Amino acid sequence: MSTNTLSPFKRTVAGVQFMFVAFGSTVLVPILVGFDPAIALLAAGLGTLLFHLVAGGKVPIYLGSSFAFIAPIIKATELYGMPGMFCGLAAVGVVYLLMSLLVKLFGVNLIKKLFPPVVIGPVIILIGLSLAGTGVQMASNNWVLAIISLAVAIACSIWGKGMIKIIPVFFGAIVGYIAAVLFYRSGMDFTPIAQAKWFALPHISKMSFSWQAIIFMAPVAIAPIIEHVGDIYAIGEIADKDFVQDPGLHRTMAGDGLACILAAFLGGAPVTTYSEVTGAVSLTKVTDPVCMRIAAVTAIILALVGKVGAAIQTIPTAVLGGIMLLLFGTIASVGINNLVKAKVDMNKTRNLIIVSLILTIGIGGAIITVGKFSLAGIGLASLVGVVLNLIIPDKEKSDAEA
Repeated sequence: MSTNTLSPFKRTVAGVQFMFVAFGSTVLVPILVGFDPAIALLAAGLGTLLFHLVAGGKVPIYLGSSFAFIAPIIKATELYGMPGMFCGLAAVGVVYLLMSLLVKLFGVNLIKKLFPPVVIGPVIILIGLSLAGTGVQMASNNWVLAIISLAVAIACSIWGKGMIKIIPVFFGAIVGYIAAVLFYRSGMDFTPIAQAKWFALPHISKMSFSWQAIIFMAPVAIAPIIEHVGDIYAIGEIADKDFVQDPGLHRTMAGDGLACILAAFLGGAPVTTYSEVTGAVSLTKVTDPVCMRIAAVTAIILALVGKVGAAIQTIPTAVLGGIMLLLFGTIASVGINNLVKAKVDMNKTRNLIIVSLILTIGIGGAIITVGKFSLAGIGLASLVGVVLNLIIPDKEKSDAEA
């Protein structure tokens, strides 16, 4: 749908709609890691506007909180404290900027060489599986609420129409919350909502420099970087434009990186291009980038409404746990699908070794410590995968070329 066919009113409605498509996931990440949801909305809104500024306002993309960093955030906070952890998150943005520079200098093929499906597939699987225990633990607080939330999310995914099918997580959380109010009200505390101001500036967390946190967090950027590349190609197909060439993948990646750095300084989770919103764009055929900027402004306004943030924090843990059972499993399934679509041959010893070591190192909680520096979890597993892919020769490919 071209810009000229949309009236200002329709643009506004479309923009608000896009924000609500991303709303559930955007606030869910900070809830799971102990951040202020209002900061996540503020970071998403400001980050999206910054992205559009860097990318020349040409790409209909919205940025929201990245699920790839939930497990690393929890572990880094435990190891280095929250101020140090935010330093590590800022480093993620720097990795984006470095990759942007490499893409500018050497082209998109460099990304494909460093991060082929045999590496990125198991990394995505690992992101989902590493969080499975958290989802089960949260759901176990009240299995009735968890199952209600999960059932609604599944029903919306399978039988939902239009926007309902695109935001099943949002509807699952809403219905679960209503069920909690109706049947378990005595266990809920609405005091935060009553005490919250209607308009309030979110609390911005402090950051302190930590080399350890930087080394711990930086490698985790691999998965969202690949997701970013995929989303840029996807939105290009939907809009029938080549955004990889204009404004250029290096510019979109730089915009995403700067938005991550901004989010870290505000005290929020790293942001990433949101596939949910890309799906909504595909459904509605509204490819006007202005609508995404309207969505960003809407998120900023909501971030300043104190009672919204307070209400989000009253959502029962079990409701979120039920949603997580589906969401984390879905993330792992995306990784499996990535391997299948790329036709990665698991009969090859080389591929079997790379995938196996990424999964066992990540799920097993391996950690490498040198002095005060340590690397563990998804970051370590991702780095191992990249290195193995580069040093283990592909004999069949070499024989074919010969």
